[in-house]
Amino acid sequence: MIARYFRSLKQDGESRQIVSWAMYDWANSAYATVVIAGFFPIFFKQYWGADLSAAESTYQLGIANAVSSLVIMVFAPLLGAIADRGSARKKFLLFFALMGIVMSGGLFFIEQGEWALAAIIYVLASIGFMGGNLFYDSLIVQVAPEKKFDVVSALGYGLGYLGGGILFSAMVAMTLWPAVFGLNDASEAVRISFVCVALWWGLFSIPLWLFVKEPKADRNESSWQIVCGGWRQLRQTLREIRQLKVVMLFLLAYWLYIDGVDTIVRMAVDYGLSIGFDSNSLIVALLITQFVGFPAAIVFGKLGQRYGAKTGIFIAIGVYIGITVWASMIEQAIEFYGLAIMIGLVQGGIQSLSRSLYARLIPADKSAEFFGFYNMLGKFAAVAGPLMMGWIAVATDSHRLAVLSLLILFVAGAVLLWFVDEKKQAPV
Repeated sequence: MIARYFRSLKQDGESRQIVSWAMYDWANSAYATVVIAGFFPIFFKQYWGADLSAAESTYQLGIANAVSSLVIMVFAPLLGAIADRGSARKKFLLFFALMGIVMSGGLFFIEQGEWALAAIIYVLASIGFMGGNLFYDSLIVQVAPEKKFDVVSALGYGLGYLGGGILFSAMVAMTLWPAVFGLNDASEAVRISFVCVALWWGLFSIPLWLFVKEPKADRNESSWQIVCGGWRQLRQTLREIRQLKVVMLFLLAYWLYIDGVDTIVRMAVDYGLSIGFDSNSLIVALLITQFVGFPAAIVFGKLGQRYGAKTGIFIAIGVYIGITVWASMIEQAIEFYGLAIMIGLVQGGIQSLSRSLYARLIPADKSAEFFGFYNMLGKFAAVAGPLMMGWIAVATDSHRLAVLSLLILFVAGAVLLWFVDEKKQAPV
């Protein structure tokens, strides 16, 4: 199936740009998997924040995730407008990627007990990761024709799961058997894994810089003119979005259901630790998610191409509702593995089809700006979800009630998505 997929891309003569673009997902998913979902929550709770209570460390982790998301939420639309006006998507992507790479490596130098410093560096690295994704997402309209948005978006997420899973597997082996790698203990192995993430992210970003082409702007403007013009364009687009009801409705639906998705990604390990599961069991569950996620994302791309992206998103939301209910009741680690399989089946699918559906609804010449709003709402979701879970965990002293609250987000998002007419596109 995968071989046929690549052959279909090659027949259109676009394979190099498409695969080079998708390789950035392979590159930066190392951070999403190894740091955000994997080692950082465990290390934050057991190493940097060992003196904090379980509820307090959950709350502080939620704050760190919320702050990084809030920064992107505030600045994403303006940055997107500036990048569109100056044809600077790749330049902005490079800036944020370098920021994430440097800060990821910087986690290596933080000593035990320094949870506040760890949180600050994590916030900066996450801003780099999320800010880069804004411009990476917007480049899809440059590398692929509309008819291939679903499969190309899915290819990116699929490669992200595979690449992140491969590196994560190596890092897990390093933490389980540190002596084999010439290391003193597991904590040293985890710290080195942060450096490995930075190297991986940087190395596999190179194809995008070399082979993805971005058309030059028609205007010949100075940097200051581009910034001022970007601000004016942003205000104009705000008026346009209010008039483009289908875009507005999708963004509201996306804001709600992706809130639940992102919160599960960011807080799953912390939740498992808080209800008493062993960290090694949680790491195995994450690995399962990564390797299930690769083929599942590709399949969802084909599903979206055949039956429509909205149908695929509905299927994924339905599965997430079941996941949320099950997660609130689990008692054994083997059930956590089952949840990992379920999440792996739909996580990449709901993300990739949301991206491709939105790309169809917006004007191509303002893709970075419109994806700025897309990422703004996605990151605001990542503010509200972790904060909601952290607050409910502290207020009720029940992590199970905290995770069950995510049902509201999935159901409300599905209801709004029902009214999105994907046949109504914005004028180009």
